[in-house]
Amino acid sequence: MTRKEKCLLLDTASLYFRAYFGVPDSVRAPDGTPVNAVRGLLDFIDRLVQDHRPDHLVACMDADWRPQWRVELIPSYKAHRVAEERTEGPDEEEVPDTLSPQVPVIETVLDAIGIARVGVAGYEADDVIGTFTARAAGPVDIVTGDRDLYQLVDDARDVRVLYPLKGVGTLQVTDEAVLREKYGVDGKGYADLALLRGDPSDGLPGVPGVGEKTAAKLLAEFGDLAGILAAVDDPRAKLTPTQRKRLDLARPYLAVAPKVVRVADDVPLPDVDTALPRAPRDPGEVETLGARWGLGGSLRRLLTTLSA
Repeated sequence: MTRKEKCLLLDTASLYFRAYFGVPDSVRAPDGTPVNAVRGLLDFIDRLVQDHRPDHLVACMDADWRPQWRVELIPSYKAHRVAEERTEGPDEEEVPDTLSPQVPVIETVLDAIGIARVGVAGYEADDVIGTFTARAAGPVDIVTGDRDLYQLVDDARDVRVLYPLKGVGTLQVTDEAVLREKYGVDGKGYADLALLRGDPSDGLPGVPGVGEKTAAKLLAEFGDLAGILAAVDDPRAKLTPTQRKRLDLARPYLAVAPKVVRVADDVPLPDVDTALPRAPRDPGEVETLGARWGLGGSLRRLLTTLSA
């Protein structure tokens, strides 16, 4: 039997945020510019490639971290993350001042190395990850610090989430058994659990009075969101009067929340070579960038790992 090729999908912003806060900002370029997020991310990728040996690697990007189509359905979606002080134009997420200038450097370095970098206008990185996952013919490992992507876990298709607990050296390998133990649901049920309980960090109100444990119990009893709503209309269903009233009042939210919470799997992805590069796409540019930004051992180690 021919071995199915493994794909490693990176929630890139999640990882460079972790790198930024995990690597001292004393790590700087020759001109004094902080490059802790750049070097930290390169170290993360090096470790991930060493440990997981993917055939394909994609750095998935947020081309739009707060898509208008999600905001139109739930106006509070990520609303609190919009910078209070901003000029006219698209919404801007608040990020540390010394991180923002490092993002273009990260993108340029990844491009020069030849690591596929994909962001699609109007979609979040989660949606890009969801679409690559839906199209994959082999195993998929998703590296993210965002639990929202637990909804993609699927043992039958060999899709796992590698959730960093400490850097990327200590990862929680999240499969359906882990989800059932921690949340009482599988991957398909996680999105319903998330929209029922809500998520203040994403501006999702959830159903008032329905926390994680109650949501898990409702899903265990009625199967999915559709089953829960059918139970609201069935006087014989095992719902308390309070639960029935709360769920009934939440119908407008529950009608739109699934489209907001569930990652898209039909993003129009560009035609891109996702194969793990064995040699830099542009060796001269890589050398120039390494010297310009003082990427030193982080860049050399990654290039050595890729060539092995």
